[in-house]
Amino acid sequence: MPAKRRSTLTRNASRMARLAPLALGIALALGAAGVRAQSLFEVYEAARGFDASYLAARALADSAVYRAEQVHALRRPSVGLTAGVSRSTLDTGSADRTTRTTSASIDADQSLFNRQNDADIAKADKGVEAAKADVLIAEQDLILRVSTAYFDVLTAQETLASAQANRRAISEQLASAKRNFEVGTATITDTREAQARFDLATAQELQAENDLQTKRLALDTIVGRSAVAPKPLATPVELAPLVPGSVEQWVSTTETAPSVLRSRIAYDVAQLETRKARAGHLPTVGLSAGVGRSNNRIDPASAVDPSGNRTSTSVGIALNLPLFTGFSVQNRIKETLLLEEQARENLESARRLATQNTRTAFFGAQSLQAQVMAFEAALSSSQLALEATQLGYRVGVRVNLDVLNAQTQLFNARRDLAKARNDVLVNSLRLRQAAGTLSAEDVLKVNQLLAK
Repeated sequence: MPAKRRSTLTRNASRMARLAPLALGIALALGAAGVRAQSLFEVYEAARGFDASYLAARALADSAVYRAEQVHALRRPSVGLTAGVSRSTLDTGSADRTTRTTSASIDADQSLFNRQNDADIAKADKGVEAAKADVLIAEQDLILRVSTAYFDVLTAQETLASAQANRRAISEQLASAKRNFEVGTATITDTREAQARFDLATAQELQAENDLQTKRLALDTIVGRSAVAPKPLATPVELAPLVPGSVEQWVSTTETAPSVLRSRIAYDVAQLETRKARAGHLPTVGLSAGVGRSNNRIDPASAVDPSGNRTSTSVGIALNLPLFTGFSVQNRIKETLLLEEQARENLESARRLATQNTRTAFFGAQSLQAQVMAFEAALSSSQLALEATQLGYRVGVRVNLDVLNAQTQLFNARRDLAKARNDVLVNSLRLRQAAGTLSAEDVLKVNQLLAK
């Protein structure tokens, strides 16, 4: 690279290094003045009133109740009113005869025995249960999406802070290398190594800033608010171990997981369909009753066609027994039996998937907790290593590159530790979702770990 261009880049980088802390301080001051940090539970409550997929599941569940009530009407009587007025004229040759008729009747029907209707009513009740399970699935999904986006922002903030601290430390090392080169105690290689590492750190900082902005937009989209500011974890960070500590205890709760419950309801509905198909051979019995009144007025009056009021009443029971339906009932039974087998296999598949997801999430949570302990040890070791390397550099037994590597290792360990802690909390919620026990109470428990 030409010396002039290298000098220009160095001046720009140095100017950025001087202005970045000032710009960051102004941004933080403005943010503190205009945005209040929000806890995870506050963000979750806001998302419950805004998230479209969750609200759609709620609306569908509410409509399922009214849909079931429509089907329940099959067991209730139906009553109808019929009324009419008519006028007819008959030309007899000598004179026209006009007849005016008014009539009104009330008819009622009541089903007494209909096994197909009974199956439809039971299916409608299962539909209400399925809609409630869908709401629970949507709510658990919302909790996980909000929590993931919330801690993604915290992780991105820590990544940016580490990148900024790393760039500042490298900037100081770059300035030291330049001074040592000017006085002749270091070579140009140290300066160029520090300059290359500074340029790389600057690019990493810009990438971290963009990633933080993207994560904030994702959280704002879920919550329906702008500039949501998550609260960081309270220090010192204390992560509780998994309770219960056995994977089999977590797996034992998957039988009541919403996904398994939804598949079990589908299997029950398939069995009801088979019952309804078998009822195609059974008779249906219904009760019907009616009362009517009519008035005939003939002009001119005639003894043959007397005028007057008439009242009629009727009560009857109707039996309908299918004798032959072209084998449609038999084929329908065979179809529903196969669909019942499909639903049973789907239920078994849902159970296996819930068990697999629970085991995966459990071992993932254990691994992340072990990683947190390892990163805590790595952070402490990296701090001691940096101090020793800086001392060795001052006494001349270490070179500038060793200091740069030690600084980068320290800030990477700090970033990785913060990410691992956030991942532990998110994965604990994912484990509860897989086991089917995730609820708003779990959000409150995580909320207690945040800064007040």
